[in-house]
Parts: sequence; structure tokens; C-alpha cells
Amino acid sequence: MQDKVLILDFGSQYTQLIARRVRELFIYCEIHPFNNSPKCIEEFNAVILSGSPYSVLSEEAPYFDVSAIRGKLPLLAVCYGAQYLAHFSGGVVNPSNNREYGRANLSFVQSGEPFFEDISKGSQVWMSHSDTIDQLPDRGLLLASTEDVKNAAYCIEGETTFGIQFHPEVYHTKDGKILLENFLIKIAGIQQNWTPESFVEMTVKKIVDIVGDEKVILGLSGGVDSTVAAFLLHKAVGKQLHCVFVNNGLLRKNEFESVLNQYEGMGLNVKGVDASVQFLKALKGEADPEKKRKIIGNTFIDVFNDESKNILGVSWLAQGTIYPDVIESISVNGPSATIKSHHNVGGLPDYMKLKLVEPLKMLFKDEVRRVGASIGIDTELLGRHPFPGPGLGIRILGDITLEKVHMLQEVDAIFINGLKSWDLYDQVWQAGAMLLPVNSVGVMGDERTYEKCIVLRAVQSTDGMTADWVDLPYAFLQKISNEIINKVKGVNRVVYDISSKPPATIEWE
Repeated sequence: MQDKVLILDFGSQYTQLIARRVRELFIYCEIHPFNNSPKCIEEFNAVILSGSPYSVLSEEAPYFDVSAIRGKLPLLAVCYGAQYLAHFSGGVVNPSNNREYGRANLSFVQSGEPFFEDISKGSQVWMSHSDTIDQLPDRGLLLASTEDVKNAAYCIEGETTFGIQFHPEVYHTKDGKILLENFLIKIAGIQQNWTPESFVEMTVKKIVDIVGDEKVILGLSGGVDSTVAAFLLHKAVGKQLHCVFVNNGLLRKNEFESVLNQYEGMGLNVKGVDASVQFLKALKGEADPEKKRKIIGNTFIDVFNDESKNILGVSWLAQGTIYPDVIESISVNGPSATIKSHHNVGGLPDYMKLKLVEPLKMLFKDEVRRVGASIGIDTELLGRHPFPGPGLGIRILGDITLEKVHMLQEVDAIFINGLKSWDLYDQVWQAGAMLLPVNSVGVMGDERTYEKCIVLRAVQSTDGMTADWVDLPYAFLQKISNEIINKVKGVNRVVYDISSKPPATIEWE
């Protein structure tokens, strides 16, 4: 049985990073909101409590009964979690005299303590809190301090319970990986058996068990996620899988034809459906980004519903949903507030008489690529940049017209082909162009122009949960800008987005 770790989210911006670090240790973990925790917590091998933007002293502070965990499962409480345990277990938490943010160094480490094995005095940690623990909880034992934070780490005598007021998951905590290894592997005894091969074996078996001899329909996009999902399903059910690639009219230039050609010879049963007129008609006049996403999602389901009726005996709809889609679509009071809806998250309408199977829903993007490599998918295909499900529909800000789609397709092609010709494509995680709903004054020749503005965006990331802008060469940006303005009618200005995520998102809508 797969060992697994439960991460209870109290709303920290770093919660997803905790999951990333645990997965990097080849240990499976799941994130659940504190107020929607799994009913069978005893099925997990350890629990981590995240930080939070709230203070434990606030009336609005997230509350979770830890009695089902403490003394029964290894427990690591991070930042807010550590203060929470102290506050509700006989300790004292007060506002800090100074807000404790940024780098700090351990000035004291308890010797002989397995939790801090191979971590020495002076090790750099990252603080991010405005309260501090002035008195440890009942049976609390001090494990580490910094110059400004006396109770930086503690344990509870007689339990495998640990609290730390710094964040081991962030890069700035230099020995954070060692600390997590000590807790999860040496103290909790968790096996490092979360590998691509184990995932494939487990997932294929699960698909066979739930699908049986019924048929499955899958929407292919040409991207990494849907392709890996297709190969896993094909490995499990073979010819029972029917793949459909829908042209929603919002794809990249010539992508409908090129993707269909790409799948030839792969052994998959693929059908192309051109529904571009249907999508653009449904989107006519709509400018609200959330409504556009929902229109695209609903139309996508309508098309699939029609296609499924043409396949005798189809019972399942498969989707390439991945973990960041799931996390960003959770909406609770506090943790993981909804950033944007995803057209492939959240179930199916009642009228669509299909059951849902999502083989990748617990994987981050880099894990999807590793799984794809392990089952022999071509490296060039696995290296493709992510492309949003709603396509150019969320890169055209405001209402969508066929003219705008063609304009952005041309711009996007120049940008992406330029990245490839300059050997920059593989240095970028995701790139694209946005068409702004504004005109700006320009001069071409001796004539005044009043035309569209384009934003170019290129980011580096591991899984899309966080991202930083790419410092592309000025010479490249200059050439691409000139080429776009000279070749794409209706554009007279190009700008480059240098915002990171957070605070911005990768897409503009």
C-alpha cells in the first residue's frame, strides 16, 4: 500500500511548496483544506499543518481539532500550525515586538535530536510571521532558536509532534530538505516509493478496476497532460479508448491539423472535430473572463456529449486534469481561494450521462512529464509548453471576434517560432501573447496609427503554482517586436510582462 502524507492547508501561500518538497523526496502527499479534511486520517502515515495568513489570536483564526492526530500520527506543525498547537495546548502566543520576516540563522540547536540531525548551529532559515511563541505548550521541549525567536522549534515529550516557526519548504531555508527528510523518513519511517513507475502501475490497475470493459472518450489537446493521460488509458483499456481532438477556434495557428498529424502512428484512435463556429458563436459579445471560461467549458462538454452519442457503449469521459488545476479550483473560506475556474475541474452536468476518470489529477506538471518519459512518449512532445484549455480565449482580453483570433494567432506564431529559432524555447516553461482591449497612438511612415497593443509573456516554473518571468535577450525582444508590428496588421505596440506569480498569474485572464 502506498505510504502517504496529509497536508492540512490553513491558507498559506507556501502550502503548495510543502507538497512539492515532499514529492521531491519520492513521497506521496495530498493537500486538503483544514475545514474539509479526509474522514479517514488514520490512513495517512504523517500529517503536516501549514502556515496561514491569520493569527491564532484572531477570532477568525482557522480552527481544527488535532486530537485525532496528536500522539497517533507523526505531526509537523509549520509556522501558524506551530503557534496553533502552542496556543491551544497550554502555551502562550503573543504579537511579536518586531514582525519576523525574512532570513534568520539558528543560534541554538539541541544536540542529539533526530529532528535536527545534520543541521548545525548557524543554518539559515526563513521566517514569515507577526506572532511568536513566548511559552511552549504543555510537555513542550525546546529544539532550536534564532537570535530573535527563542522558540523557533520544539517537540512534544511523549509524542512524535514537532512545531517550527520557520518555513522548511522555501528555498531560503538552506537545510529545509534535510529537516523534512528527518521528519518523514527517519522519524515517521515513510517509504520513498512514489516513483513514475509505481504511479503507472498503480494507475493502470485502478483504471482497469473502475472502467472494466466499458468504453472511454478522451479529449486530446496535443499538450503533455492529455497525451500522457491518453497513453495511460490506452495501456489500461486499449481499443476501448476513443480520443477526440476538438478545434474550439481558439487554438494556435495551424494547430488543429498539426496535432492530428502528430498523433498518427501512435496507436491511438483519434478523431478530429472542427467546432470552431460553435465556440465563437457562443462567445460572441462576452467580455467577462470568468464567463468566457465557463462558456468554453460548457460548449466543450456539449461537443463531447454529441460525440459520445456516436460511440456505442461509451460510459466514461477521461480528462487530463492535473493537481494545480484541482488546487486552484478549490474554494473554501480561507485556504486555496479560487484564483480562476478550470473547464476540466468540478464534475459533469447531470444531462451528460458519462462517468469521469482523471488519471493525472494528483500529479504536478513535472511529474506528468516524468511519467510520460517512463512509458516511452517522445521527449519533444513532452517538452511542449503548457497551453491553457480555453486557449486564446483567455489571451484575448475582452470580447472575442474571429478577426482578433486571427491577429493573435499570427502574433503567437511569430513569438513561439522565434523562441525556437533562437534556442530559447527549452529555457522557458510557458510563453504566449496577450491581445489587450486598448488602442494606442503610433506612427508608421508619416501616418498616425491608432492600433492594438500586444503583451508578450514568458515564465520559468516547475508546475505553474509559482512562476518567475524570463529575462529574454533584448536583441531577441527587439527583433520579435519589429516582426510583429511589421507583419501583423492592426498592431503598433508590443510590451513585455515582467511580473512574477504571485502576485500576478501566468495568464492575464
